[in-house]
Amino acid sequence: MMHFRPDSLRGLMPVITASSSSAFMLAFAMPGRFGWWPLLFVALVPLLAFISINRPGRSFFAGFLAGFLFHVCLLYWIVIVLGRYGGLPFWLSAAAMLLLSVYMGLYLGVFSGILSLVAGKKKERENIAAKMILLAPVLWVGLDWLRGRLFTGFPWMDLGYGLYAQPLLIQSADIGGHHLVTFCILLVNTLIMYLLHRRKFTIRQADKFGTRIAVTACLLLTVLYIYSVFRYQQLGKIIRGSEQETVAVVQGNIPQDEKWTPAGKQSTLDIYQKLSEKGARGDQAGLVVWPETALPFYPVNDPLFFSVIKFAREQNIWLLTGAPYFTINGRFADTNPALQYFNSALLISPEGQVTDRYSKQHLVPFGEYVPLSSYLPFLEPLVVHVGNFSPGSSNEPLRFGRIKAGVLICFESIFTELARQQVKAGANLLVNLTNDAWYGRSSAPRQSFAMSVFRSVETRRSLIRAANTGISGFVDPRGRILEASPLFEPLVLTAAVPLVERKSIFTRFGFLFGPACLFLVPFLFFMLKKKR
Repeated sequence: MMHFRPDSLRGLMPVITASSSSAFMLAFAMPGRFGWWPLLFVALVPLLAFISINRPGRSFFAGFLAGFLFHVCLLYWIVIVLGRYGGLPFWLSAAAMLLLSVYMGLYLGVFSGILSLVAGKKKERENIAAKMILLAPVLWVGLDWLRGRLFTGFPWMDLGYGLYAQPLLIQSADIGGHHLVTFCILLVNTLIMYLLHRRKFTIRQADKFGTRIAVTACLLLTVLYIYSVFRYQQLGKIIRGSEQETVAVVQGNIPQDEKWTPAGKQSTLDIYQKLSEKGARGDQAGLVVWPETALPFYPVNDPLFFSVIKFAREQNIWLLTGAPYFTINGRFADTNPALQYFNSALLISPEGQVTDRYSKQHLVPFGEYVPLSSYLPFLEPLVVHVGNFSPGSSNEPLRFGRIKAGVLICFESIFTELARQQVKAGANLLVNLTNDAWYGRSSAPRQSFAMSVFRSVETRRSLIRAANTGISGFVDPRGRILEASPLFEPLVLTAAVPLVERKSIFTRFGFLFGPACLFLVPFLFFMLKKKR
């Protein structure tokens, strides 16, 4: 018979206290119900303090627990997506969310274990806080970058995104992307940890190493803040001197469970056309943007598409709309022609011609396609329910008039590389079409919107966001939110957006900051491991 040991619970309490303190402060800091962003600069201090005095095994567990709890708070909306709209039972939806949180927590566990391992033996830990200043920001960003690539990538809500509504603090993203902003957040946390840690030890000659590192880190933060303020003011002048284009964004607020019904197709179209007339009235807007799959039918073979063509002609507008699309590969004489389905954006001219098309490149696993379905026959039923879209392959912007639009469909806006490649190909405007109805009234729409704001700052492009149920809006090249819609309201927003042509440092080579951090980790690890 097993006996309960009170000392074992006491041994767990420091782990639980440190982990939960950091996890919940991070959760309260990120966009959503609370968004108390100043907590980002102190949230990791309890976990770092725990790591500084504990072995690698305990540190790994504490980091994993913190990461798990944080992502449970962050990703709870997955239960809504899979349960309410995916038709899965609650227990299975919750299990999927917990499993993803476990995976995400492993990265913070590895982060904590490596930091503790660098510290060495207990008697060598006097300089651990100084070592953290050097290694922690680099290691965290390197792991973030890796998480955004492994298994198709899931870079959801890296810490830097928590500052999306503070444009004066995020202008350095045009140098190293949102990863550089995350780097600075980690640097502030480690500096606070360093100041607290110094008080535990007598200052000796050897502490000159820590002092130099801390002073250098403070200087770096100061320089980046000055740069951020300077760039914010400089971009203001560039924006005022740039060409402006008036754009209308339509938020139809179509219920997800109604838009694909036979009766719902016509009513959906009526709603979008009626709202669009307000935005296009008096030639206010030369471009009208509808969200992802605003057309709940395949334009290739549905007669309803003729009314869309007619509407664009009558209103004399360019219309950019999301729609499913398919092409046929092979000869029509084939008994089973190969069909390819795409999640696309169609550009319709004032003459009623479809002049260009963009197809989503980064598809959602188990949402828009089933991985390895051709090799695993038992997954075939999932293809029927989920669909099996093909990825697009072109980064070329959609060109019309002065506009060269780089299109990001749905959660493509969370992947920095897609926006960067389109701007590199010539885009002077970013357009994000999405349907966030799946998320309900959770924190996910605001989190998704927060990540898209950084695509503007990184590439120095205006961003237009059209969402079926919100958040729709406009973001200027400084990351300043010009307008943002409420959730679940049908409306049309109109704004004049600047078309900036200059390419940022990030677009040219700053995107290498994330992988460079990962590359530096082994070098710093061995250097600090030898440091006494």
